[in-house]
Amino acid sequence: MDAVRVALLREVLAGTEWLGATRRFAGALRGSVVSHGGGLLLVGTPSYEPWHLAAHLVDEAAWSGTPELAPTLVRHNARPSDPAHLAVGLGRLEAARRGETLLVVAPGEPAAPLVERVSDARRAGATVLALGPGQGELPSMAHETLAVPDGSELDLDTVQHLVSAAAGENALPTPRGRRRFRDRVARLAEHLTAPPPARW
Repeated sequence: MDAVRVALLREVLAGTEWLGATRRFAGALRGSVVSHGGGLLLVGTPSYEPWHLAAHLVDEAAWSGTPELAPTLVRHNARPSDPAHLAVGLGRLEAARRGETLLVVAPGEPAAPLVERVSDARRAGATVLALGPGQGELPSMAHETLAVPDGSELDLDTVQHLVSAAAGENALPTPRGRRRFRDRVARLAEHLTAPPPARW
C-alpha cells in the first residue's frame, strides 16, 4: 500500500478510533527505538510472519531519516542458507537485552513457546509491543498493545500499513543525550534573535 492509498484510507477512517490508536502505537514504537538507538526485533507466529510490515518499516526508516525503525525480522523456520535478512531465527529473542524493542505481530494469542521467549526478552529488559491479540498472556506482558480482534472493521494487514506509515511520520528524529538540551537552547536563541516578520 503506497502513501496515496494510506492517505485515502485515513480519510475513510476519519472520526473512528483507528487513526488515533494506530498513531499512538506507532509513536510508542518510534519512541522506544529512537530513544534506545535502535534494536527493533519483529516476530510473528509460525503461520503468520510479518515480512510485509518489515519491508514497510525499512522503507519508512529510509524516507523519514530514522534508521532505528528498520527491523530485524525474526523467523520461526529460518535456515542458514536463507538470505541474510531472512536467516535470523528464534535464538535472537534469547539474546534480546535492555535497549532493544520487540514487536510481536500475531492474528491471535501465540503458542506457549513464543510467549515464553517474549517473556524472557522482557525480563532481560527489552521493551515489548504487541499488535494483534486483544486478550491473553501476550497483551498482558506487553508494554504497549494495539488489539485487532476478529471481526474488527480493519484486518491485521491494514492496521500494519497504518502503523508503519505513522511510525515514519516524524521526519526529524528526536535528538538524544546531551545534545537534546543544547538543541532546545539553540532553537530558543534562534527564535528570540530572529527578526520580526515583515508586515505589508
